[in-house]
Amino acid sequence: MSMNRRTALIAPLATAVGFSGLSGCALSDNAPDSSFLLLDGSYTNMGTLKGKVLLINFWATTCTTCVKEMPEIVNTYIKYQSKGFETVAVAMQYDPVNWVVNFTKTRQLPFKVALDNTGENAKQWGDIKITPTTFIVDKQGKIVKKYVGAPDFVALHALLENLLSEG
Repeated sequence: MSMNRRTALIAPLATAVGFSGLSGCALSDNAPDSSFLLLDGSYTNMGTLKGKVLLINFWATTCTTCVKEMPEIVNTYIKYQSKGFETVAVAMQYDPVNWVVNFTKTRQLPFKVALDNTGENAKQWGDIKITPTTFIVDKQGKIVKKYVGAPDFVALHALLENLLSEG
């Protein structure tokens, strides 16, 4: 099979499963104007986070990949927070609040943890169903990368360093 024929067959499949873009939320589009309910009952929103490089992670306490990747997300946050980087970990609607609170406390998560108790955040970001799903948003509020599953953290760190060095 020729490469062009193979690409023609694979490209629609990649799009259908979400690897080349987002349903309703394409790469290089502005991030949705979301408001996140934090564990302490306060809110943060994309407007107050603008000007920072963001990692928005949709996760669940029942997701083994999410639990496994969380120490790397913590390390990433610690490494880059002083350079204008912020993380918001958004617990899925089906995740019991007490489990999220317990996980956050026992793992001492140092970043913002939000509860998507209505499912609205997941809908705004492309109707997220698979966890973990992680977005990287640049200082101008544009989505530059989407990961479904755990990121390659070496490549992620290189991307963050590049984005954080931009003016």
